[in-house]
Amino acid sequence: MTPNKFHPYWALILLTALNLLNYVDRSVLFAVQPLVQSEFQLSNAQVGYLTSAFLLFYMFAAPFVGPLADRYSRKFIILGGAIFWSGLTLLTAVTHSYTELLIRHTLVGVGEATFVTIAPTFVADLFPEEQRGRILGVFYLAIPVGTAAGYLLGGHLSTHHGWRFPFYIAASPGFLLALAVIFLREPQRGRFDTEKGTPERGTLTGLAGNPAFWTSTLGMAAMTFALGGIQVWMPTFLSRARGYSLESANLMFGMIIVIDGIVASLAGGWLGDYLLPRMKGAYYFVSAASMALGVPLMIVALFIRGPIMIPAIAVAAFFLLFNTSPLNAAVLNSVDARIRATAFAVSLFVYHLLGDVPSPTLMGYVADKISLQTAFILPVIAMVVSAAILFYGMKFAPIVQFGGRLNPQAAGAGNR
Repeated sequence: MTPNKFHPYWALILLTALNLLNYVDRSVLFAVQPLVQSEFQLSNAQVGYLTSAFLLFYMFAAPFVGPLADRYSRKFIILGGAIFWSGLTLLTAVTHSYTELLIRHTLVGVGEATFVTIAPTFVADLFPEEQRGRILGVFYLAIPVGTAAGYLLGGHLSTHHGWRFPFYIAASPGFLLALAVIFLREPQRGRFDTEKGTPERGTLTGLAGNPAFWTSTLGMAAMTFALGGIQVWMPTFLSRARGYSLESANLMFGMIIVIDGIVASLAGGWLGDYLLPRMKGAYYFVSAASMALGVPLMIVALFIRGPIMIPAIAVAAFFLLFNTSPLNAAVLNSVDARIRATAFAVSLFVYHLLGDVPSPTLMGYVADKISLQTAFILPVIAMVVSAAILFYGMKFAPIVQFGGRLNPQAAGAGNR
């Protein structure tokens, strides 16, 4: 394989590794939550607000980053953001109050927004459009693997070295990977896009009337509400409500997430690509069906005790993670390359605003008022809503042409 042909794969590996660190940093907090709560004497709602505040700042930063990425070099914005968030993660060493931890967490959110908004559009321009589900399946392996690594890292190291120590380990590789981004070549924007540009696909004013974009985004919002709440509170639920030690709860849930996530992310992307020439709205269908299948299993997992509980959690998590790559592919394919980073930033803003920004705090509030088990009714409802929106969105999906043909309209839009 020539260096030119290898470059897309090298870029994919590097960006996936950075994405993994992004999720490690987030989920370390989930693993050490009870220790943080004990040290600072916090309520459940206050602990949940740490994640909500992180996502709130992350969400508001994205719309500022997106337009920059549509005009300037994406790799240098990614580089700066990765160094910024890695440096702030190290500042956990000097957080000795809830306020300091909250400030640290919100600033990390700003840094991570520069990566999460831009990197998927960079990846999408590296490979033909009909491979987008599979390629994003690899890129989004970082969600389960990084999340699980955070649980395992935090759960093990915090027990022996205190809750701050895992953050040091999570931050260090980010600097090296960020510097490696300098050697990537910027891909031509929209190189492999086949859908013709239209006002609703290619302009910000037209985006408001783009139903393919909005149904995929709102379906993502409901999915993110469910996934965000479950990730934040599941180890605590297993520890407090089901009698597991904190370390074993993190180990068990971390292993479920990493095994399920690897298989589900790759399988979801492959199935979406397989169905794409055979079914209009294939990415929407795969996402909606997997969400619907997860609902009854999540109910069993949360409300029935006994040997069936852990297998039910594992299968429910599999279906919840199955839609990650096809759903992101649906969002990316719904718009033209000229505004893709900006549109992805708008999507990110909306699905975090309606999804995992409120869900941890709302679940913490319900846990304070009633019980943590009752709080898990909220993500179950969100899964039902997500499935309904995405089934409806199938009819608006763009029709993708095949063969990896270059879109002539993209020829002049490379690196504006």
